[in-house]
Amino acid sequence: MASLHPTFREAFTFWLKLGFISFGGPAGQIAIMQQELVEQKKWIGQERFLHALNFCMLLPGPEAQQLAIYCGWLLHRTWGGIVAGALFVLPSAFILWGLSQIYVSYGNVAWVAAIFYGLKPAVLAIVVAAVLRIGKKALKNGAMWGIAATAFGSIFFLDVPFPVIVFGALTLGFFGGRIAPKVFVLSGGGHGAPGTADRPPMRAVIDDAAEGFAVKPSWGRALRVTATCVALWAAPLVIVGWALGWNSVWMKEGVFFSKAAMVTFGGAYAVLPYVAQQAVETHAWLSAAQMLDGLAFAETTPGPLIMVLQFVGFMGGWNQPGVLSPWVGAALGGAITTWVTFVPCFLWIFLGAPHIEQLRGSKLLTAALGAVTASVVGVILNLAVWFGWHVLVPAGTWASVDWFAVVVGAAAFVALHRFKVNLMAVIAASGLVGLVTSWF
Repeated sequence: MASLHPTFREAFTFWLKLGFISFGGPAGQIAIMQQELVEQKKWIGQERFLHALNFCMLLPGPEAQQLAIYCGWLLHRTWGGIVAGALFVLPSAFILWGLSQIYVSYGNVAWVAAIFYGLKPAVLAIVVAAVLRIGKKALKNGAMWGIAATAFGSIFFLDVPFPVIVFGALTLGFFGGRIAPKVFVLSGGGHGAPGTADRPPMRAVIDDAAEGFAVKPSWGRALRVTATCVALWAAPLVIVGWALGWNSVWMKEGVFFSKAAMVTFGGAYAVLPYVAQQAVETHAWLSAAQMLDGLAFAETTPGPLIMVLQFVGFMGGWNQPGVLSPWVGAALGGAITTWVTFVPCFLWIFLGAPHIEQLRGSKLLTAALGAVTASVVGVILNLAVWFGWHVLVPAGTWASVDWFAVVVGAAAFVALHRFKVNLMAVIAASGLVGLVTSWF
């Protein structure tokens, strides 16, 4: 049955909900969008969703937020992308800000930890279900299975950097599309289904509510987008530097995290070691123990894991408030860090998405991005294994298996995968079980 194009209000409600339930890092967040946007609401077709995901995996910054911006842009152009990207971050930003305030006032709070203890295995179930669903759609032949297996083995056993894996798959797909198009350009299941970028196949029109407009890229548009985003990106830095000094802690945080936003290929785990070293040892914004506590907050709250940078900025302003009170300094530090970290994501999507959409009918691009999709399955599987090991075997030995997490995770997986229980219900029930268990 055809899906009606969502109204802006309907989309706004969804993006707001997503901001509160986007647990589990990029794998979990991509899984939720896959389930909600593609499978349930059918606002975006499967091929188009994977096409957008592949592009976002090539960009610096949090790929899940960029995917949300891209999908919002597909549905309602610029304002749709702004709302999707902002609401993806704002709930987690306010939650983390509140937890940070509690942390500096009282230390860790037991009931909050108990709720998140129940949520972790549910998030693991969401990630595993996503691997199965995306893998079923993307791995159409032996070559795609081989790329996925190679990606998983490379990152899991050999610690090959994420950008190397993704760009390697992109290159392999590009040349594979030239040499063996029957293998790499998948009919009916890839991005290059018959049709053109301007006139997609009828099936895509029927099952893709996003297929309602075309934005033609141009040099004029690119310059306007770049100038607007760069001005917005830099404005807080100029204001802070002018008002509080060009050598203030907030100016240093703004410049440092602006640089970090440009090189965060491979997700948060690729950049966090460098950030931790600089924040703790070079700038003394927080201690190593506080950095670990902030990472725990970010891992167990909705939103991208890179939100831990907000905690770093918060603690920097708290520990080095200068002429401001610690509360004001901390709030300003967290705010400016969050701003310079996430504003670039809008630039990459608004600048690149029209080109990517225009090229959706290209067979070579289809082959290249199809290979990226296969590698992404391997990467998400690696995240699922890594996350599962830390959730189910927290002490790192088989003797320390957390049977509570095993039972909750298995129940959540069966509910989601077998009985198609509403995602919100599974998340709420898991958090409640964690809280109730802590009473005994």
